[in-house]
Amino acid sequence: MKFNLIDKIDLLTDDRIVASKFVSLAEEYLADHFPTFPVLPGVMMLEAATQAAGWVLHRRTNFAKSMAVLKESRNIRYGNFVAPGNFLRIEAELSKATDAGGTFKVTGSVVNSAGQASDAPAITGRIEIALFDLAEKQPALAELDGRLKEHNRLRWKLLEQGMGTPGAATPSGVAVAV
Repeated sequence: MKFNLIDKIDLLTDDRIVASKFVSLAEEYLADHFPTFPVLPGVMMLEAATQAAGWVLHRRTNFAKSMAVLKESRNIRYGNFVAPGNFLRIEAELSKATDAGGTFKVTGSVVNSAGQASDAPAITGRIEIALFDLAEKQPALAELDGRLKEHNRLRWKLLEQGMGTPGAATPSGVAVAV
């Protein structure tokens, strides 16, 4: 199962992204995390930061590679909880670009339904993202790479439609067959 953890992009340049993950009580993983106090799991915050940084790299390379994955995380610190009804605003700034991806400084803050951000961050740290094609290791997967690149472009178009539109969002957690 794949979770799409970026619902809206507020700003995107070749070096920086500001994106949001809206947290709804309907998200299945909240039933277990925690039953009497549902909050967005820390690993999902890290995945949201990874996906946001991946969009920066896809934009920089014009979707030249099919995969953008977390290669390394450093100094990840968690602070505030992100409860249903609030959203996580992720900011990822490219610190160092490489041929195979890049390193980002990431910060996530909790924003309530009234648009007020908390003073303490929900997540901070540095992440390294790797960009690659599956066919680099297994040439038989070249066709799948093409389908994944197209899938990423289609997802991007959905997110792009909501850019700059307050309250606009795309559904999260929707599984799409590739």
